Amino acid sequence: MTVTTEPYVIRVRASSWGSLFACAHRWEAIHLLGYTNVVGLRAVLGTAIHRSTAVFDQSRISGEGLTPDDAAGAFVDALRHPEGDVDLSRDDLSVGDAERIGLALHTTYCTEISPLYQFKSVEMDTSPLDVDCGLGVIIRLTGTMDRARIREGSEGVGIADLKSGSAAVQKGVANTKGHSPQVGTYELLYEHTTGERVTADAEIIGLKTKGKPEVASARIHDARRVMVGTETQPGLIQFAADMFRRGDFYPNPQSLLCSERYCPRWRDCIFHE
Repeated sequence: MTVTTEPYVIRVRASSWGSLFACAHRWEAIHLLGYTNVVGLRAVLGTAIHRSTAVFDQSRISGEGLTPDDAAGAFVDALRHPEGDVDLSRDDLSVGDAERIGLALHTTYCTEISPLYQFKSVEMDTSPLDVDCGLGVIIRLTGTMDRARIREGSEGVGIADLKSGSAAVQKGVANTKGHSPQVGTYELLYEHTTGERVTADAEIIGLKTKGKPEVASARIHDARRVMVGTETQPGLIQFAADMFRRGDFYPNPQSLLCSERYCPRWRDCIFHE
């Protein structure tokens, strides 16, 4: 008698790699156990900015030619009618202030940043990529390229990913720290979906939402190596496969995400103080 065993498939969205290694216990709760997290107004502000800038960039690709003011309507709508569970009292920010900050960033991006690029696609849908990690474990890389663009230039095709937040720009430069796993996964998914090689550096376009609104960019060279590793060092996919094989989702009480504000597992978790 032959006994066959179905492979253990773990779906990992490109945007979740950083949080997996920040606290796997939290990641398991959200992505495997179905816990939901309430977000604050600053998160809604970021989503709204990305919505309107995507509308503007898509209009450039299609030739529709929306103005920044035309596309700003998508920002206001997303800010005032957010999706999901939102706690407006969580952040030290009013809806009026959020609107002012967001419209300033939207206008700066549309008039000063977007025209510098030739985009092929905005928030492109990708085909899932299965990585056979051995011993019956398959990691399925998934995800629409949320907030990311495919750009073309003299160096070829590359990923440009928009990031917003209070520390998205530091000393006049976009903050790239911690973003390599996501854009590296986007590079793998783009190549898998299109058959076209990514040859240009990835780029982070930061939109600072706290203090003086700022927009700036910075590059990440060879982001995919963080995921697939090198000849001498394993990548994050291999580390994750080892974790998934064992079923070990370790807590990290020192994670910046370890708080009732960011973790839906907080009330059930015994590892924080």
